[in-house]
Amino acid sequence: MILVFDVGNTNMVIGVYEKDRLLTHWRVRTNAHRTCDEYGMMLKELFNYNQISMDQIKALVISSVVPPLMMELIWMSEKYFSAYPMIIEPGIKTGLALKYDNPREIGADRVVNAVAAYNKYQGPLIIVDFGTATTFCVVDGDGNYLGGAIAPGITISTEALFNRASKLPRVEFSKPRHLIGKNTVASIQSGIIYGFVGQVEGIINRMKKEIAGEVKVVATGGLANIISPETDCIDIIDEYLTLDGLRIIYEMNVQ
Repeated sequence: MILVFDVGNTNMVIGVYEKDRLLTHWRVRTNAHRTCDEYGMMLKELFNYNQISMDQIKALVISSVVPPLMMELIWMSEKYFSAYPMIIEPGIKTGLALKYDNPREIGADRVVNAVAAYNKYQGPLIIVDFGTATTFCVVDGDGNYLGGAIAPGITISTEALFNRASKLPRVEFSKPRHLIGKNTVASIQSGIIYGFVGQVEGIINRMKKEIAGEVKVVATGGLANIISPETDCIDIIDEYLTLDGLRIIYEMNVQ
């Protein structure tokens, strides 16, 4: 079994694989102030709850966009699993050609998503990840990572709205009954949902004009299931795309 970590700015998604099968996964809040022992004890509880022995883990893979956490996770891996983790960083084999001005600038999560999508669906592709930031990545039919776009994420954008507009209430992040809101709550919900749908459709349609061939659009991330059903621009929703990418990269590098 292998243990994979996708460490984002808001949440950390953790998965356990047996060969190519995802046995279980957890989503926990990212906390850069936790120590290696706190993460070790947290994992011990999660493993116990799912009746999995920590001794069964033979390797760990970490993708992180939160540098302060890396050493704690490395120490945790060594102390609780007796293994140094494979870290997604420049120089690791991905099977993609990174056609970026400076490949070291690409977030590890974006590379992992691109690897998974290309291996599972082939190219050309646009991968949309609804995370702390909403990221768009483009991979062509030959496995070239061409670049993409980064926009403020849904959650941080709405937090800015609530924090800066004192008379607007916090609302549940859900689809309103009608596009034209009849009250403040429904109006905010409509603006959030359909505003981001418009952003996604606009960026995807413009990207497609620059890409040769029939393009598949793959969505992932915590809010993909809310935005994706409201547009016909997205072909596939893959909730576990990043976790699958970590497993695929691990397999590429241990052969």
